[in-house]
Formats: sequence, C-alpha cells, structure tokens
Amino acid sequence: MKKMTVKQRKWLLTLHLLFSAVMLGTAVIFLFLSITAAVTEDEGVFRACYSIMHMLSEKTVRVSTIATLVTGIMLSVWTPWGLFKYYWIIVKEILTLLLVILGPVGMYFWTLQAVQYVSEPGMQGILSPEFTVNNVQLWTGIILQIVSLAGLFIISVFKPWGARRDKARLNVKR
Repeated sequence: MKKMTVKQRKWLLTLHLLFSAVMLGTAVIFLFLSITAAVTEDEGVFRACYSIMHMLSEKTVRVSTIATLVTGIMLSVWTPWGLFKYYWIIVKEILTLLLVILGPVGMYFWTLQAVQYVSEPGMQGILSPEFTVNNVQLWTGIILQIVSLAGLFIISVFKPWGARRDKARLNVKR
C-alpha cells in the first residue's frame, strides 16, 4: 500500500479532526435542543427543537459520520498505524460502529418519530406512551454519542493500549 507524505497525512488528519468535531458539535446541539424542548412551555419552540434535530440528522450527522469514517479508514490504511495493529485503534473502530448506528440511523429515526408526534393537532402526540419511549431512546442516543465521541478523542490522544502481538511472530521467536 502506498504510504502518504507528511504533508498529505497532516491534511487528511486535519479533515478527519474537522469532521469529528462536527460530529461532536452536532451531538452537543442535540443535547441543548433536547433540554430546551424538555423545559419550554412554548409550543412553537418545542416543535422547532425536534424539527431542527431532524434536519441535522438528515444532513449534518450523516455527512460528518460518513466523512469521519472514510478519513479514519484512510488514515489507518495509508499510515503505519494500520487497521488492526493496535488495540486502541480496534477500540476506536468498535466505538465508530456504535456511532454509525446511533448517528445516521438512530438519530434520524428517533427525530423523525418525534417530529411526527409533535406535529399532531393540539400536541396530542406527546401525550402518547410511544412519544415517551421515543424521547427516552433519543436522550439515550444523544448521551451515548457524546460519551463515545469524547472517548474516541481521549483514546486518540493517549493511545492507551499497545500493539497487538502476532501469533506467527511469537512462534518464530520461540
């Protein structure tokens, strides 16, 4: 596999970090909008919070997640880190899979459901038990996203686990 120059790697890393920052920023916006929806008594603000979350889930969450995933894979493949050489990278890949499920899939579905419930005439939809369940799922997804993304950033900086040992390499040394 062709290795990258230092300048190319820095540009790719910059893109990866920017898309990751957009993911984290969007998750924090979801948290603020959810808090606002939970405490407001204004029906318009309440509906707007869920509509904005849904619009973000349709575009921003989807694009930033896919772009972060692609640039992360490129960084792994085109640099000495590799996809499976280090435990910290494997943990990041597992967390990334969780984020792909939570972000473009979960947030889209939960916000779409919420918009449908709050759009019912007279706000009757929010009185249903289904809205409550959906809201709990949305809150859980938002919190898991923020925790997972913060974990990814921490793991990327500290790289807490070392390299994997190849069984073949260990057998040769014996």
